[in-house]
Amino acid sequence: MKDAVLDGNQTPQSGDAGPAGAGTPEAAPSEAHRRTGTDWWDEVKGIFWLILIVLGFHSFIAKPFYIPSESMLPGLQVGDRLVVSKFAYGWSFVSPTIPNPVAIFKGVVLRQPEDSWSVQLPFIKGRLFGSLPVRGDVVIVTPPGTRNDYIKRVIGLPGDRLEVRDGTVILNGRPVGRGAVHYEDIPVDTNSPCKAEDYGEEARVTRADGTEVCHLPIVTETLPNGRRYDTVELGWSPGDNYGPIRIPANHVFLMGDNRDRSADSRFALSELGLGGAVPYENLGGRAEFVTFSLDGDATLNPLTWWGSLRSGRAGTSLHPVETRP
Repeated sequence: MKDAVLDGNQTPQSGDAGPAGAGTPEAAPSEAHRRTGTDWWDEVKGIFWLILIVLGFHSFIAKPFYIPSESMLPGLQVGDRLVVSKFAYGWSFVSPTIPNPVAIFKGVVLRQPEDSWSVQLPFIKGRLFGSLPVRGDVVIVTPPGTRNDYIKRVIGLPGDRLEVRDGTVILNGRPVGRGAVHYEDIPVDTNSPCKAEDYGEEARVTRADGTEVCHLPIVTETLPNGRRYDTVELGWSPGDNYGPIRIPANHVFLMGDNRDRSADSRFALSELGLGGAVPYENLGGRAEFVTFSLDGDATLNPLTWWGSLRSGRAGTSLHPVETRP
């Protein structure tokens, strides 16, 4: 039989013709070179698929988020890193993460400030497998007409009649429950400087052990569904009186927990606020928990990274405590 397969334990006879080039000394180095050389096209394809998988995960499952402002004190501090679930309310036009190479180049190479390193799709009404958030959820929101991401708390839902009077939120004619004023100390660091122009000279306190803290007045709010959380109460501010308004269908009213230092639904877009109740299509996801937090002293030197970690922040849940309504 001419097409019989040669067994691996058999040795070809001297007269047999082996594979082309077999036994030729020059062939072995050439084949070894082909086996050990880098296939750059395969490398490029591998990187492409890796990037696509990461972007898909960011777009549809979860993505990290960095806290850039103090609008959600005391629960969230500048320097906190969070996990945001992208599927909690379904997906909308703000869900996909599409890198913008021009913005990335300007931000990384030219050091120019950019609102976002991603491209945003045009507004598309509705959400895929959409649902409304639960009152009290902490959410990521993109204000209409912008590419910025804010983090705020859901206070009002569609159909609610909402107003704010002397700092008290009133939902459907009933004031939201507010506890007595108490105080919380937040350690002062580079990311939490406790500036006098924001919190007053008396807020920055030095303890007996020499550490400095920001001594903030706190009021615990309890929503009609029994979910409660802490807010910072500094006294009068322009947002202490608002409305009343009726929240439209498929819109939510959002507020920051640092009530007197938050640009939220109470303020116009021109004031860097959210411009009233926000379409639920503009919600990018729900904040779940803190992964880690940095005090702002880290540099490019990796040896400084460990020392910049804030203790006790990792794993902090961002879901409000629930009590019986």
